[in-house]
Amino acid sequence: MNFKKLDIYTESDAVQVLIMRLSELGINGFEIHDKADFAEFLENKEHNWDYVDDSLMKLSETDTHITCYVQDNEQGEELLSAISGALAELKGKDGEGFFGSLEVAVDEVKEEDWAENWKQYYKPFTVGRRLLIKPSWETADNPDGRRVLEIDPASSFGTGQHYTTAMMLELLDSLIHGGERMLDLGTGSGILSAAALLLGAQSVTMTDIFLNSVNTAVENAAKNGFGGETVRAYCGNIADDAALREKIGGGFDIITANIVADVIISMSPFFSDFLKPEGLLLTSGIITERLEEVTAALVSQGFKVVTVNEREGWNALVLRKA
Repeated sequence: MNFKKLDIYTESDAVQVLIMRLSELGINGFEIHDKADFAEFLENKEHNWDYVDDSLMKLSETDTHITCYVQDNEQGEELLSAISGALAELKGKDGEGFFGSLEVAVDEVKEEDWAENWKQYYKPFTVGRRLLIKPSWETADNPDGRRVLEIDPASSFGTGQHYTTAMMLELLDSLIHGGERMLDLGTGSGILSAAALLLGAQSVTMTDIFLNSVNTAVENAAKNGFGGETVRAYCGNIADDAALREKIGGGFDIITANIVADVIISMSPFFSDFLKPEGLLLTSGIITERLEEVTAALVSQGFKVVTVNEREGWNALVLRKA
């Protein structure tokens, strides 16, 4: 599958706000090209620089913009339309010019080029007490004997580097003790499911509305040595597919839903049916401005808030089924 590359031009101060807005639409992979970063680099008084890499030098010459990707298919066209609408709304309310031009340049990108581009940014890193995450093309030292999670995004986003996913991984690291059955809604690359299995979960069931994501998630589970009866995967939306909900079944110890506020709210009536008594719901992808709304929707369905973690304007919740 090919992709459309979107370069959205904005101002340095607006980058994080714009990323939050786009994330609400379901975009969770970004490249940031900000000439303010180059100025900050030069002003660093702790170092004397004799050489500056060409890629960094280019920041001084570029207009600040965010790059993201959408799939080149019908669903991608719907997402592109939603992005255009959101940008028009921001522009219409921006009398002070905070967001800048918000002009969008669109290019066609082949899947193999997209994958190669992501390899520049995706390096091994540790999460929590027990996990070391790496792509298949990298080697990594592991002096602490962490459990190595090998994950490739392929045509799905989800590498663990974004705050939302990182917080979910940390929660799984602290909550999985062995033998749990987990349901991963909106699995993406399958990173949360693969992590849960490495941490000792008995089995995972994964769902996503994109078939490419489901296939990628199954492949990533297999790369880490898991398949067969340990892994189930379905394509579909639980919010409007009763047959899918029946296939998934119930009695899960943990649900993970690292999505966005509106989708979490739309799914909220169904979470409880999947969980066993006292089961846990872990959900993320929630910007602070939507936290109260999402929490209220989940509490109204009989959940009790256990913890709320916040990082750079993003929130992850742990809730318990009453």
